Amino acid sequence: MAKNKQAKQAAPPPRRPEVRFQDIPAERLRNDLVQIRETMGEGEVYHDFKMLLETMLLVRDETGRKDVSLNRLKFLFWGPKTESFAAVCRQAKESQTGRPKEKREKPKGHGRNGVDDFPKAKHVQVALEGNASGEPCPHCPNGKVYPLKEPSPLLRIIGVAPIQATVFDLERRRCNLCGEVFTAPAPAEAGEAKYDLSVAALLALLRYGAGLPMNRIERLQLAFGMPLPASTQWELLLKAANLLAPAYAELTKHAAQGEVLFNDDTVMRILEKAPLERKATYTSGILSRSGDNRIALFITGHHHAGENLEAVLKQRAEGLAAPIQMCDALAANTVGEAGDLNTILAHCLAHARRRFVEVENRFPEEVEHLLGELKVVYRNDAQARREGLDPQARLAFHQRETGPVMAELEVWLRDQVEGGKAEPNSGLGQAIAYMRKHWQGMPSRLLVKAAVKEDRNSVHRSSRLPSRAMPPTPVNANPSEARTWIPTMSPTPQPP
Repeated sequence: MAKNKQAKQAAPPPRRPEVRFQDIPAERLRNDLVQIRETMGEGEVYHDFKMLLETMLLVRDETGRKDVSLNRLKFLFWGPKTESFAAVCRQAKESQTGRPKEKREKPKGHGRNGVDDFPKAKHVQVALEGNASGEPCPHCPNGKVYPLKEPSPLLRIIGVAPIQATVFDLERRRCNLCGEVFTAPAPAEAGEAKYDLSVAALLALLRYGAGLPMNRIERLQLAFGMPLPASTQWELLLKAANLLAPAYAELTKHAAQGEVLFNDDTVMRILEKAPLERKATYTSGILSRSGDNRIALFITGHHHAGENLEAVLKQRAEGLAAPIQMCDALAANTVGEAGDLNTILAHCLAHARRRFVEVENRFPEEVEHLLGELKVVYRNDAQARREGLDPQARLAFHQRETGPVMAELEVWLRDQVEGGKAEPNSGLGQAIAYMRKHWQGMPSRLLVKAAVKEDRNSVHRSSRLPSRAMPPTPVNANPSEARTWIPTMSPTPQPP
């Protein structure tokens, strides 16, 4: 049988195509581009070839620089990391060039953490020996020494293993006649379990909060002489997750009563495939806000964010008004059909804004105008937060300050398309069409609902936890681990 079985031969590696490089002067290439323009005119083909030529020449010049770097090339191709008005718009950058920088007041202190920055530090009281209260001062003949209200703090920081072990050596005695062995009872601080509950809590923070893989925790503990195998870590976390399941269920119930709900999906790959029709696996982040209270939920599975939010809202109390749902315009984020689970959609303004940022290099003037108008909207909302306005006062403020800006912007968007100023199939035309299509669910919600925000960046910040929980490769170990980190990380307080 082994003889008949032919060994599979490895496929030969693909042959590298023969590419001939020739150094052509830039002047010659630009002359060829002029001939193309004279032959074909300044149409779409000419502009495509012009963009291709300028890109190739830019890459050639940059790679030939002495200080060439990958970060510099990434900046040239994809622009700055921030999408702020000053970083995106060319005219804004040019107007700021040469302008003296504003002098900021130097903050007080030296920038290091003081004693007050360590609220959980252990405090040790050190008594002053030699001079009791009321005794004569050793430095002057007539003075007396009295204690001060505040001691002199002395901060000392030591390094220890994340998880420490204590060995209780219990004394034993044996009878020399009958052989009975008597062992000292364990002290109360030893506890009954080998692993204290604090071990699982710290492991959850290291693994799912800081994104430290279990094998690295194992090597770190082994280096300190306190081994903690990865298999043991997994057993402790699984047990802790089962203990936290009731708390997670209660958080889900409270999250369903929120006034504003943010939801979004992030990819979470799992090696073990479940026998379901859907193959893709997602982690949905749901951030519920009610007043100053916020609850973040993470749900990993084959359902999209909208379906997961629908399951959460089934626990919403009867009689409550429909909540405001902040999400992008993807159909996967919306909730159910018409019925009791309807939500008031308020789409993310940042997504529509990003569509204009992506076409700024082709339509700089139009994009700068729109971003300038939206800059006023964001500035007004930031001012409302600084002043601590309640939802109703914030709504009145937006109606007064932001309403005229949004009305002018709506007219400008309509005029760009209906007035023939923007080609509908162009990048600018598609960005305008997207914003106009979702206008009622996007910026105009700021003017009719008290609790609406201009974007959903808060849920984006919360969704960083799943990405930190993943191993260095974007693959989770198995569905059990996905179910484990959900209850361990969801109770974590989230940023506003």
